Amino acid sequence: MRQSRFTVEEIIRIIAESELPTSSIAGTARKYGIKEATLYRWRAKYKGMGKTEAQRLKVLEDENRQLKRLVADKELIIQTLNDILKKNF
Repeated sequence: MRQSRFTVEEIIRIIAESELPTSSIAGTARKYGIKEATLYRWRAKYKGMGKTEAQRLKVLEDENRQLKRLVADKELIIQTLNDILKKNF
């Protein structure tokens, strides 16, 4: 997965800036060189979170991704061993 060019702190700051009454979503997106859809996605994910909560979410997502990869690798090994056993018997 591609790593974001913005840190979690920057994302939260951008969201807060976009919610100001004097700014618009389109203007904020244009200012930071992102698409409006990205800003809406960030708002859905990080709105109402503090910096530490968002960092913790990021850590948990990374850990979850790593665990899913481990499970997939184990399943692949199990499937390979089962195929070998079926061929031998």
